[in-house]
Amino acid sequence: MFYQADLFEQSPPSAPRAVKLVKVSLKIPDLVDRIAAVTRRPRYALLVLELIAREAGPDGSLGPHVHTEEGRVPVRDWLCQALAPLAKRDCRRMALVEAVRTEVMAAAGEGSDAADLERTCVAEIQNRIIRSGRTSISRAVSDLVKAGLLRRHYQGYRVDHPNRGAQREAVYTITSEVRQTLRRH
Repeated sequence: MFYQADLFEQSPPSAPRAVKLVKVSLKIPDLVDRIAAVTRRPRYALLVLELIAREAGPDGSLGPHVHTEEGRVPVRDWLCQALAPLAKRDCRRMALVEAVRTEVMAAAGEGSDAADLERTCVAEIQNRIIRSGRTSISRAVSDLVKAGLLRRHYQGYRVDHPNRGAQREAVYTITSEVRQTLRRH
């Protein structure tokens, strides 16, 4: 005679096992690996993260404005200005400078002052660098958010809000594990 085991028979509940939570500290190579897994520009993203970590307050957040010698600057503009020297010799930067100079000279009259034209060129070049730099910063921050190393929200005119717009500026907050890792080095 054969007996079939009851497939629906409940076994007595086992005692729950104690789970030991181990806080794993993040090391710089681990940080680089996590960044490289989500972005095509890991060095740039790491520099952005490092700058945010250095200037962040005790709670790990930076923004919506950073106090500089020029006054209060939006955090993305501050990051752009801090990273702008990286591209001084880049061929795209040189092409931008030449294009702006050509445009300004073409728009200028014959009696224009050379010093005024130079100031106009410098101001327009700076505006274009900031405009394209804000895009690069936003892309790097989005990659850092994907990697779980940074949180972003917007703060400004009316109320704190998760979406941008309505005169809101970004606020970046590094995670506690990133803060511990980057403050050790």
